[in-house]
Amino acid sequence: MLDRCDRVQVAVADRHRAAEGYRRFFGAEVAREDSSRHLAARRLVLALGESEIELCEPDGAGRTQEVLSRWGESLMTAGYCTVDVERLARRLEALGVSVAREGGQLYFGPPDTPGVPFVISPSTYRERIGRAAFLYETTNTLVSDWRRAATTYAGLFGLDPARFSRIGSHRFAYEGTLTLFDPPNRLDRIELSQVTDTASAMGRFVARRGDSLYMAYVEVHDWPGVHAALMASGARWTPRGKDPATEKDGGWVHPRELGGLLLGVSRTTLAWEWSGRKELVTPAA
Repeated sequence: MLDRCDRVQVAVADRHRAAEGYRRFFGAEVAREDSSRHLAARRLVLALGESEIELCEPDGAGRTQEVLSRWGESLMTAGYCTVDVERLARRLEALGVSVAREGGQLYFGPPDTPGVPFVISPSTYRERIGRAAFLYETTNTLVSDWRRAATTYAGLFGLDPARFSRIGSHRFAYEGTLTLFDPPNRLDRIELSQVTDTASAMGRFVARRGDSLYMAYVEVHDWPGVHAALMASGARWTPRGKDPATEKDGGWVHPRELGGLLLGVSRTTLAWEWSGRKELVTPAA
């Protein structure tokens, strides 16, 4: 029932300041400004490729302020879309999930999910803006068994486990699966990463937060442009390879640069390398 990874919501102290990195590195543009009673926030919504980033600044007591007070600026909500939000809402309610509605968006989360708050929006076409193509992933980091989390998401969203793709990393110390929605047509999924070493960066994060929302991933059609902007600004980021100056594939931008969001970046088609279809990866230019 999910079409794609559509957005993320980030709790920030100053929405305009937080937007600077998205503009500088990815060519993101302001789509609109509004407010949310559900989040108790003023929102600056950025167009990032075909996706959106909602920078949420507290507007009094409420969820956004609670996240800021507890964790500082950080990723707050994973956002996906579907062609029929109300149909999904009825499915979730029939399963006993507590949902909230606001402005055409649907909100739900723990304890009905393994640590991740979700916002579901109506599927819509958007013109691609800037150097990014689209968000395709949010990462659910886990202490609990990733297999149980996969079963939960399959049930909530009507996903087909036969499409999922096993993953694991010695470098980052996790194992799990990608709940791919529509391979090989699209990369969109929820990544389930159960930590295998609490001394790793991900392990330390999970030790503090338990089952939780960790990061997001974006595909960029102009990696050379993103790379040049990161290098020129002296931004804090980690390349996929050994040398930041010659990196051809992508990397990870530090949360400090993006108002609290840890953002993985991959050039066009590269993510199929670890998504079960290496034959779809095109060589770097």
